[in-house]
Amino acid sequence: QIQLVESGGGLVQAGDSLRLSCAASGRSLSAYGMGWFRQAPGKEREFVAALSWTGGRTYYSDSVKGRFTISRDNAKNTMYLQMSSLKPEDTAVYYCAADLRSAPTLVGRVDYWGQGTQVTVSS
Repeated sequence: QIQLVESGGGLVQAGDSLRLSCAASGRSLSAYGMGWFRQAPGKEREFVAALSWTGGRTYYSDSVKGRFTISRDNAKNTMYLQMSSLKPEDTAVYYCAADLRSAPTLVGRVDYWGQGTQVTVSS
């Protein structure tokens, strides 16, 4: 079983950048498809970005494409989400996710979740 811990969230202004990290323990994250989801108050959890277990393929939601970049460092057993040109609508709790089968793009396909990290973007 893999444990996931997110970090790097905080309060930023619109237009700023922020990098989230997801540190894995228990197992190597190279065996998993990895991804990021987010949940804003009163809304359902939604897909943000995902990375295949080889790291060769990436997937992004339309709302973040061109602004966010997902990456992984298997040597550090850590995944990242570089967020730039942040908007107030990006405000949410961001969750790290692992999928045993493929890059996780659906909430129902996720096998493991982190506890989440809050990102707040002020206008």
